[in-house]
Amino acid sequence: MDGRWWLYLIECQGGSLYTGITNDVEARYAAHCAGKGARYTRMYPPVRLLAAQPFENRSAASKAEYAMKRLSPVDKRGWAAAIAASFLGGEIAE
Repeated sequence: MDGRWWLYLIECQGGSLYTGITNDVEARYAAHCAGKGARYTRMYPPVRLLAAQPFENRSAASKAEYAMKRLSPVDKRGWAAAIAASFLGGEIAE
């Protein structure tokens, strides 16, 4: 564990989106997939992890989460596409 916190975006069944923060993206996503995560992802199971962005601490990640939850689904997907493109050298994976 490197002390960083992550803002992540999950696409759930039915096309809805779930936003959260964690200090271990892989473990948290696995928990969501196993039905052990948030109540929302128990009702609408994850389809895929769209993106994750690191932050220096929990406070910064929480502020980013608050801002993300105020965005429209279109804007959230745009954020995810930009994050994916930055990691893939401009190519967006499906």
